[in-house]
Parts: sequence; structure tokens; C-alpha cells
Amino acid sequence: MRVSSAITEAAPLSLCAREPRVPADRLVAEMVPPPRFDGVRFDTYIPDPNQPSQTEAVRVLSGFAAGLGEEAGGGKRRWFGRKPAAPAGPRGVYLDGGYGVGKTHLLASLWHATPAEPDRKAFGTFVELTNLVGALGFQQTVATLSGHRLLCIDEFELDDPGDTVLVSSLLSRLVEAGVALAATSNTLPGKLGEGRFAAADFLREIQGLSAHFRPLRIDGEDYRHRGLPEAPAPYSDEQVTAAAHAAPGASLDAFPALLDHLARVHPSRYGALTDELSAVCLTGVAPVPDQATALRLVVLADRLYDREVPVVASGVPFDRLFGEEMLNGGYRKKYFRAISRLTALAREAKGLVAQ
Repeated sequence: MRVSSAITEAAPLSLCAREPRVPADRLVAEMVPPPRFDGVRFDTYIPDPNQPSQTEAVRVLSGFAAGLGEEAGGGKRRWFGRKPAAPAGPRGVYLDGGYGVGKTHLLASLWHATPAEPDRKAFGTFVELTNLVGALGFQQTVATLSGHRLLCIDEFELDDPGDTVLVSSLLSRLVEAGVALAATSNTLPGKLGEGRFAAADFLREIQGLSAHFRPLRIDGEDYRHRGLPEAPAPYSDEQVTAAAHAAPGASLDAFPALLDHLARVHPSRYGALTDELSAVCLTGVAPVPDQATALRLVVLADRLYDREVPVVASGVPFDRLFGEEMLNGGYRKKYFRAISRLTALAREAKGLVAQ
């Protein structure tokens, strides 16, 4: 058969065979923009001409970054003498907009533009930040990040009140130490509206921290669908298997088995789960059975997207992963983000499959 001729002797990798262990120091060292955003800068962000708020966001964030380089004393105040009072006025910015308007691009650009050494500025998702607290403990996390000039938090999760209080307490301590903050956030349960999280709700949830954030609205459509072709239809199991064997460094797993494996691996290790993969190949993609499974899949989709790992799949299209009840529920925004990102990765995988 023609498909079998494309299969090489080298067997593909398997995500299900991986049980990564991630030391705490790696969690700290990896708090930088993900590989997908290594090269982004403010001048590579292309504002939608129909959305003036996007151009304004670039202007404001550029000024914010420049201001962080003008602070008297730089980092020396962290190490010598008494700590001065935190600066008056907003000490952070909150990027308020829907999924796919480029908030992460702008947040990563802010990190790159801030005049400080990489080990004095941190970038991570809310989940990665809570994982860091879990690995180091609260006090050690405060001590580790207090010497930073900037902390960027992407996808601030407000679904779990306990985690929200934990991170709000952490950020309060960091603001007292003079650390500047920048954040984007996800939608609270029940906040459907425009598919974005309103700044007023974000500021209310973080309570005492609200005075430290300047809301910055960013309007626009999901850029991943602006003028792009439709996502490719799922391939056959034979095509996916052939692609996995033909691409060095690709993984091959049955989708149901992968979902089961994700339940046994802590989400803090999903990034390590994808280390050095050139592509992820999945057979038998089907609608996820429950919300806990769906939320784990969202985290994996984020890590794959961050690392630009293309995805080749058979089964149902990615826009059918989550049922109507999920897409109309409190985690709606997360599921739409996962669909959008997996669709983008499916497009990027098109060249891996023999037609």
C-alpha cells in the first residue's frame, strides 16, 4: 500500500510513555516568553487599522517599559539598605481584550522591551505561577521574585477563588518590593458577553491590588482567523501514522489514551511532556467526555501552541472537541482559545501529511 511506503524504520515517540519530572529551579528559569514569542517586539505587532485601541496599546506599553528603565537606584535597592516605599500610582497594566487580539504578543513585547537582565524579569501564565508557589512555597516564591523589575502574568485564571486569593496575596507582596506587574486574564464563570473578561470584574476580583493596575482595552477579532484559510479536515488514521513515522521527533498516540495519560501527569509538567517534539500526531480524536478532561486538554493545547508544535490528527475536527454545554458554560473562553490554537497548529502541520 502506498501509505506504508512512507513509514520508516524509526518508530515515533509517544506522549503516553513520558513521565517527566521538573525540578523547581527549571520552573524559575523557564519564566520567560515561550519560544513562539521569542522574536516578538512592539514593532512586529501589526495593529488592525479598524481598531485604534491596538495602536494605543502599543504606545502605552512602550512608555511603560521605558519608565521601568528610569527608576532611580535600579535593582540595588533590593540588596542594600532599607527598602523604600513602593512608588505611588499604578504599578501595573492589565490588558483587557478577547482571545486572539494579540494580548500575549504585547505582553511578551513588554517583557523584551523592559531594560533589565532576563533573570530580573519574569513571564508566565497564571497556572505556571501557581505551580511555582506549589514547588517553592509562598515565602520562597516571594523572595525569589522580589528582586525582579517586572512580572508578566498571561491568562490570569479567575475560575478558582482559592488560587485567585493566593496569587493576589503574592502580587501584593511583590508590589511592596517594587516589582512592576502586567497581566491578561480569562473569563470568570458565567461571564459570557463578548468572550472577553471585563476590566472592572478583574479589578474587583484582585481587590486590594486594583489600585496598582491601569486597565488597557484592546479591541479586535481573533487574528488567527483574519483572512486565513479554513482549518484542514482531519486526516485518516493511515495518513496520521505515516506522518508520525516520516517526521523525525514526532509523537504518535491514540487520543483517548493521551487523555487518560494527562490525568496522571500534573499540568505543571505538560511543557516538559512536549520537550523536543517536532510534531504531535493523534489518531481517533473525539469529543472530550467531561470538564476535568477538557481543562487538562486546554493546558496541553497552550503548551503545544507556545512551543509551535504542529498537530496532525484523525477523527473529529477540533471545533467539535467540546460539547455545546461546555461551549456555553463558564469555561467557554478557555475552550474557544484551545480550538483556535489547535486549529492554527493543524494548519502548520499541513506539509507533514502526504496527500
